[in-house]
Amino acid sequence: MKYSGSCHCGKVAFDVEGELTGAMSCNCSICQRKGALMWFVPREALTLRTPQDALATYTFNKHHIQHRFCPVCGIHPFGEGAMPDGTRMAAINIRCLDGVDIDAIPVQQHDGRSA
Repeated sequence: MKYSGSCHCGKVAFDVEGELTGAMSCNCSICQRKGALMWFVPREALTLRTPQDALATYTFNKHHIQHRFCPVCGIHPFGEGAMPDGTRMAAINIRCLDGVDIDAIPVQQHDGRSA
């Protein structure tokens, strides 16, 4: 299925394809503060509808994940990184997807603080 999403102001917009069967809630220092519910997909499933330079990037700790956000409204619609085997992935914040019933999506808890 194809989903469309964006930040709050719409400066960062994207499409993502895949089967949204669940999401992850992480308690690491950044995810806890963002309140994001992440859906992991192969990076090629994510298509930006806005220019790459419309995004700002934040990294911390080991700098393995590029936390992407809108420099205008501050919303974090997705992150980018790689699996341990090098496969590129995207972590989509499902709260930024249009038309998704968040309450109907099973959410798995992840203890990122201990990782």
